[in-house]
Amino acid sequence: MPHDHHEHLSPSGHPFRADNDVPLTYWQAMEIAVRELLIEKGVTTAAEIAAQIDTMDARTPSNGAAVVARFWTDPAFRDAMRADASVATRAMGYDIGPMKLIAVESTADLHNIVVCTLCSCYPRNLLGLPPDWYKSRAYRARTVREPRSVLAEFGVVLPASTQVRVHDSTADMRYIVIPARPAGTQDWTQDALAALVTRDSMIGTGLAKSPEALA
Repeated sequence: MPHDHHEHLSPSGHPFRADNDVPLTYWQAMEIAVRELLIEKGVTTAAEIAAQIDTMDARTPSNGAAVVARFWTDPAFRDAMRADASVATRAMGYDIGPMKLIAVESTADLHNIVVCTLCSCYPRNLLGLPPDWYKSRAYRARTVREPRSVLAEFGVVLPASTQVRVHDSTADMRYIVIPARPAGTQDWTQDALAALVTRDSMIGTGLAKSPEALA
């Protein structure tokens, strides 16, 4: 009778093994232990955990780009975002949960940039996972002290007349930057406009693409 390789599977259906053939870290071992205990006690199921992981993996900057494009083209939605961005984006299917979302609008005279000085608080439902540099100590420390220098390193050089405003995310508050709408896009559809919106432009370390960039 062939050996049953499934006898060593965990309650979630995964084999007990060192991750990627290296010893597990303390936090990896803790995550596995808690997850398996929750499944064993019937608090959740392996299928529910997998579904939640799929939901998180599906979060990409395209969600935020759709919000920005609608903000640019839909006056009623723009007013709703200004009044309560959490409610407005939830109506589009992007639920930020109990946290407060604030939309900050950049213009020719004002440029907004977002940082989390304590850790890496970030609107993941709209932008997906934060980039590594967003979590770095250098970005978190320097952005509040010398935002123009940081922006220049990202290729964003602003006129001296443009005010730079730094927004510090917290555990219960998130920001999304609404970049200035590129010129020459007055007749564009929302889908076409969304293609101009980048992740960095919604953090403030970048600008929306110009129409020529898509040519």
